[in-house]
Amino acid sequence: MRLVTLAVSSLSPTVGAVRSNAERMLAAAQGMAADGVTLGAFPEQVIGGYPPEDLVQWRAFLDAQRRALESFAEGTADLPTVFVLGLAVPVDALLFNAAAVVHRGQVLGCVPKEKLPTYNVFYEARTFSRGGPGLTLDANGLPLGDYLFRFDFGTIGVEVCEDAWAPDGPMRRRCFSGAEIIVNVSASPYRLGIAATRREMLATRAADNQTVLLYANAVGAQDGLIYDGGGFIFQNGRLVHEAPRFVEGTSTAVVDLDRTRRLRMEHTTWRADCEHFVRRESAVPVIASDGKTPDTRALPYPPPPGGSFFLPPSVTPPGDARDEALDELFEALAMGVASYYTKTGAFRSLGLALSGGRDSMLTLLVAWRAAARILGDAATADPAAAGRLITAFYMPTRHSQDETRTAAHELAGALGVALHTVPLDEAYDREVEAAQRMLGGQPPGALTRQNVQARLRGQRMWNWANSSGALFLQTGDMSEKAVGYTTIGGDLEGALSVIANVPKTVVEALLQRLQQRFGFAGIASTLATRPGPELADAQVAEDELMPFPVLDACLHLFASEKLSADEVAQALVSVCPGYDADYLATCARRFATLFTQSIYKWVQSPLALHVGSLDLDRERALQMPVVQRTEW
Repeated sequence: MRLVTLAVSSLSPTVGAVRSNAERMLAAAQGMAADGVTLGAFPEQVIGGYPPEDLVQWRAFLDAQRRALESFAEGTADLPTVFVLGLAVPVDALLFNAAAVVHRGQVLGCVPKEKLPTYNVFYEARTFSRGGPGLTLDANGLPLGDYLFRFDFGTIGVEVCEDAWAPDGPMRRRCFSGAEIIVNVSASPYRLGIAATRREMLATRAADNQTVLLYANAVGAQDGLIYDGGGFIFQNGRLVHEAPRFVEGTSTAVVDLDRTRRLRMEHTTWRADCEHFVRRESAVPVIASDGKTPDTRALPYPPPPGGSFFLPPSVTPPGDARDEALDELFEALAMGVASYYTKTGAFRSLGLALSGGRDSMLTLLVAWRAAARILGDAATADPAAAGRLITAFYMPTRHSQDETRTAAHELAGALGVALHTVPLDEAYDREVEAAQRMLGGQPPGALTRQNVQARLRGQRMWNWANSSGALFLQTGDMSEKAVGYTTIGGDLEGALSVIANVPKTVVEALLQRLQQRFGFAGIASTLATRPGPELADAQVAEDELMPFPVLDACLHLFASEKLSADEVAQALVSVCPGYDADYLATCARRFATLFTQSIYKWVQSPLALHVGSLDLDRERALQMPVVQRTEW
């Protein structure tokens, strides 16, 4: 047997907080060593934070990361554990997103990322250079390139995030060159359903390459990107360990490296491919460490899950996949708000305008969960503390409904959130009169009168937030944002947009799930109403737009699947049964027009949390020209 203890350390670094990030890494490293960990992994660019974007163009930022790396090595000189961590490393005019290997006070070398993503939310090729086979560079006295690392327990290869997502990544040649453990340091953002995809992909890589795969992912959020952690350890395709998601911490598992060696010998296809590689390709060079790693002689052999080598473990029945996805989304949104709040360090509380409608009620619930995360142990000791961190404002007009007012007060009361009522009618009348004077006596149109109300709410929220030091949360959803059913300077206002990438049908489903979980009467009261902005009498959003299931189907088919309006209309017939085909064709054409004409609005909206494969932040997943026509 060749037993080793492997550790996944999920940390939440802040971009630019080089010293603080390194201090937290050092504390985690000391804990690993105390637990007898042989090999521990931290996330991608954990020293400087990820994504650094164009901050890497500041040489002082890069120099600070190198100093922090050397300081970390010095601080772990007396520890026997091997550490792998991510940082940005310059070599003359080149810059690499790299993984460094540290042992016994030495930085043995760095291995650069080879697959630089430039899709969805990623722009790495803008600033980083690619690694590749045979690369060997001198990074100011530090070996940087395509290397393996040999220790007294065995040989490891290291790689960075996207390198594992491609089947032709560097893992194969490194395993054929003798690596028994591949360490992947990652900052893979959350999106709905990503956990299962990530698990399946990594299991496949570990099986294809007959290797132990140690995967460490970042946790927390940076700007609008959310990282869910949840690292893995696989042995030759079999899941050995899965780290908790949405929490910081270190978790471990024991593996027998002799088992990996034996399976490689038994796997004739892998062995034949390895023979072909050895005959025709150059092996990846090895950097050896003569430092001792932890004594593993007392490690117990890892028992089989459930106690049987021949039967799968007994497990409780799986939960409902839809409910699990909604619970995960709720936690991700709360983590996004909490990380933004704590990492900026600019705010003293949370605040929002609460109308009692679906969007603002969901945003309040997310803020409540985020407040519990922000307060940590204090919220555990005093559950009411989370509500006290939030202030909400109900700003009714003559068009506000009794039902939504009741819902707002019910939910705020249940959460312990202060809800202040500040009527708008008097100010609204003054603004309409002022607009009429500016129009030479012509009364403003009906749409303008609606927008006046929304803008008054936005202005008042900003005035309050500026004076109180609060984080003003914007409450609009993705569906209405996509078609411009929003007001610039009004409901589109805020410092952070919480659910701007959550479609309306998902808002509805999430509220239903939260009602099921918590039983708040205010949620039930809201769900009993028909959604609408309440800027005119008896205003119903679906009457003015289209049914939200149809709108959200259009959003996915047009913006995600990139279908034309005619193709969307054709697809809607089967996607949305029960509607007349001509009506669906009208909806498809109307959506395409509204979407294109509304881009100028949503590029002015606040930073939004990214939770899916599509979002409407112009600098993120969907980059659209503001000025365009749909003649095509």
